[in-house]
Amino acid sequence: MAKLTLSMDGMMLKEIPLIKERTTIGRKPHNDIQIDNLAISGEHAVIVAILNDAFLEDLESTNGTNVNGQPIKKHFLQNGDVIELGKYRLKYRSEALQQTSQADFERTMIIRPGMMPKSPGPGDAKAAMNDTQAGMPPPPLPAVDRPIARDPVPEPPAAVLRGAIQILSGANAGKEMELTKTLSTLGKPGVQVAVITRRPHGYFITHVEGATFPAVNGKQLDSQAHPLHDHDIIELAGIKMEFFLKD
Repeated sequence: MAKLTLSMDGMMLKEIPLIKERTTIGRKPHNDIQIDNLAISGEHAVIVAILNDAFLEDLESTNGTNVNGQPIKKHFLQNGDVIELGKYRLKYRSEALQQTSQADFERTMIIRPGMMPKSPGPGDAKAAMNDTQAGMPPPPLPAVDRPIARDPVPEPPAAVLRGAIQILSGANAGKEMELTKTLSTLGKPGVQVAVITRRPHGYFITHVEGATFPAVNGKQLDSQAHPLHDHDIIELAGIKMEFFLKD
């Protein structure tokens, strides 16, 4: 679970677990993280958690939001990042990002195609040996008087096809945008904003900002991430667009 550690002048004040998809930060009491200080805007920033990722966005605050000393508008949070709001500091920690899991490995392979090693051929056996194995005699063959049970080798995850968006209405009708990033932001800030995330098992859309939720194929979404399928029609901030997959 990801969490934030709130501190001021080097003194830790409290820890806040990020248990919601959307966590607001600001001076007003209705915020999930309230910081009662005039340097903090009423609604200063928001953190959107999507699976193991977290996305920080400044909500047009008066004094701005910094991460690791740099001003940001939108930022993908990494383990150890420090969010700076006036004199206050929020340090981001994620147990999921501290661990190297098989899911992370698969996701890296999908995001960075071409990095998977080729299957070794008969002439590659020497190259496949590491420094410890090099020059050592081959291990003895197993006895053949009984069969040897072996666990099945799992198949690698299927690569996700590239997603794209085509605008169907408005001034930009006909334009296409490939979803090449892990997380792509769509909409109009202050009106309606959603993000589309790319995962090992497909693309998902999540509402981020706005009083009303976007719709997919005429059905309004809720606060949860919603999977996208080929040729789904998205309605967002008064614009219709089509999601499709490219070979």
